[in-house]
Amino acid sequence: MTTALSAGTLTLADDLTITRMGYGAMQLAGPGVFGPPRDRSEAIAVLRAAVDAGVTHIDTSDFYGPQVVNEIIKEALYPYPEDLHIVTKVGARRGADASWNPALGRDDLILAVHENISRLGLEAMDVVNLRLHTHLPISEDSIAEEFAVLAELREQGLIRHLGLSEASSAQLTEALTIAPVVTVQNLYNVANRQDDELVARCEREGIAFVPYFPLGGFSPLQADELDAVAASLDTTKQQVALAWLLQRSPAIALIPGTSSREHLRENLAAADLTLPAAAIAELDAIGG
Repeated sequence: MTTALSAGTLTLADDLTITRMGYGAMQLAGPGVFGPPRDRSEAIAVLRAAVDAGVTHIDTSDFYGPQVVNEIIKEALYPYPEDLHIVTKVGARRGADASWNPALGRDDLILAVHENISRLGLEAMDVVNLRLHTHLPISEDSIAEEFAVLAELREQGLIRHLGLSEASSAQLTEALTIAPVVTVQNLYNVANRQDDELVARCEREGIAFVPYFPLGGFSPLQADELDAVAASLDTTKQQVALAWLLQRSPAIALIPGTSSREHLRENLAAADLTLPAAAIAELDAIGG
């Protein structure tokens, strides 16, 4: 039976070992990542099924919902298994119109960390990612002021480890002058390969690279090519895309999201899919 452990683990610190196949909780909110889920009982069941399958890496944020997803995670999983690590993001706020708004001021960041801790029922967050941008392309602005706030909270014991979301290599370099970084979470998939060099850097430096939107941003032609590879292997395009990422680098940890237990099982099954060299060559060509 496929479990999250089929994809192996990443040890990022003495107290932080995560399954490479994690779970992203964003889709547990309502449409547009706003409001309550259509089926709260299924959302709870999905979380419990993920943990039962060995997932020890759940990605969330208090701006999913907002608040809704963290409350569901606590309802489903508290008290948490000792080996479960919950990763959150700060740096944005949701408007009443479901808009995504930057919230990178000192007070915003401190409040967001406290809110995540409170709603999840934790004493401290395992990992907090600083979400730097609300849209692409990624800028090269200094992040020292914002990251230093999270570093202070780490020194206070409210955060154990720090990460970045939607960050450039230069911003990672700047952050590392302030505090250790254990994760970088950026858009990356078969078709979106702009961070190839950053993936390689994370592998060299023992940092987890956590791609989001494994099927996001494909052109119709690229999607057709992915479908063709999946058909040739008698599997799904989602499984192919996830398997490609797992084989792309041992530093990659995945957080595919779903609000369905059936889709959760399909995602986990990607850990058992070994892509042959010919398929990898076809997929590499998609990204140009």
